[in-house]
Formats: sequence, C-alpha cells, structure tokens
Amino acid sequence: MADEPTTGSPRTLKTVSRAFDVVRALEELDGARVTELANHLDLSKSVVYNYLSTLRAEKFVVKEGDTYQLSLQFLLVGEYVRYQNILYRIGKPEIEELAEKTGEYAHLATEQHGLGVNLYKVSGEKAVGSDYQVNKLQRADYLHFSATGKAILAHLPRERVEWIIDQYGLPGKTEATITTREELFEELETIRDRGYSLNDEEEIKGLQAIGAPVTNRHGRVLGSISVSGPVRRMKQPEYHEQLIENVVNTANVIEVNVNMEESDDDFPTFS
Repeated sequence: MADEPTTGSPRTLKTVSRAFDVVRALEELDGARVTELANHLDLSKSVVYNYLSTLRAEKFVVKEGDTYQLSLQFLLVGEYVRYQNILYRIGKPEIEELAEKTGEYAHLATEQHGLGVNLYKVSGEKAVGSDYQVNKLQRADYLHFSATGKAILAHLPRERVEWIIDQYGLPGKTEATITTREELFEELETIRDRGYSLNDEEEIKGLQAIGAPVTNRHGRVLGSISVSGPVRRMKQPEYHEQLIENVVNTANVIEVNVNMEESDDDFPTFS
C-alpha cells in the first residue's frame, strides 16, 4: 500500500521520465497542440512530436485535428489496477450501502506514495458537492486535512508519518486545517483513542466528514472510509452520533471480510 522511505534512489531512464512528463502535461492542459506542449515542457517541438507519435502508436494518445489527448487506454489500465485492490473489491458494496443508509457522500480511500488515493465514491440522496467530489476522485491528495487521510495517518508508524510530512509538508486548505506537526500528532492520538476521525471544515469550508480506518488483524492500516456532508446537518447531535456508528460499523465489516478472504502475504508494501 505504501511507498516506503528509502535511503537512496536507483538510476532512472530519462526517456521514460520524459514520456510521463508528456502524459502529465496532456492531463494538466486537458489536451494540447505540439507547440503548446513544447512551450509547457520547455522542449523542442521535434522532441515533443516524437514522444507524442510513440504514445499514439502505443494507443495511449489520440489526435483530434491538431490536438493530442490522452486515450481511453488509461481508463482500461486504471480499472484493472483498481480491481486488483482487495479493499476496493470488498469495500465497494459496503460503501454503496453506507451512502444509501446515510444519504451522504461515502468514500473509500487508501494511501500510496504518501498521498491519499480515492478508490471509490458514492453519492447518497442528500449528498452535496458533486463537482468537487468527482474532481477529488481523479487525483491523489494530501492526507492531513481529510477524514479518510487522518484515519490512515493515525494508524501508520510514526516514522512513516514523519516521512510524509517531510515530503509534502502540511499546507493549509482552510483556516481550520492543521498545519503543525505537534497539533497533527495530538490529533492522530485522539483518533486512535476514539476510533474515528473528523474533518471539521479543514478541507472545504462548510463541509464536515467522519472517517474510520480499515486495518488487518495485526493492526496494519489498509485504507479508510468516510461520509461527508454540510456542517449544519452533520453536527446535529443525534444525527452525528448515528453517522459515527454507521461509519465505524461499516469499516469493521470491511475489515472482517478482507481478513477472511486474504492472508497477510496478500498485502505487499508497494514501492
């Protein structure tokens, strides 16, 4: 699941790195012409054209008029990768049930390379913020301001959390975001003690989320789940307590099902 800290870096192939630079640029620019892409990457047009031609020949890029775009081949690869994740396969129906039961947005997430990756999201009948949630599903993000992210951080080894902070810092999203190590580690201790995490307008103003970790039988965190909704609704005492119960119970069900299906050897550490 995690990208472990390393003491050294192996040699990398510049051509492969540059090919991925082109891919990322096409994503950032939402498609581009050769000249635009060359300017964006500070490369010659001939070099960019050669990379685009190669990616197109491998079916990872398509050309529409003069504009190059990423192809649906990435969708096929992405779906394959997602389905290989046991947390997604087992957690998907449980998250769908959680969204139906609560009426809110329900999320299933994990961590890789020190960032949060959303494996799945489901919109309940009362859910708000669809555009934001869809965009969030399409990118990795910081862990320290989301309920899913904090639930994961709370159950990672301290050395791993320190490495993540060193790599990415603790940037603020709102006035409520935790931005210091001391405050974050206090928060993570609280999460471990009570069994669930809160994102109280720390990611987006007016939105609260409740999260819980999914761990294996030895306490290793595999990912997390959460529900999110508008603060006014989420903070109603009776409703708030019911949501906590629903989230924690759902996480427990996923844990049991995952651990019944797989052995410890089925959860490798990815690098």
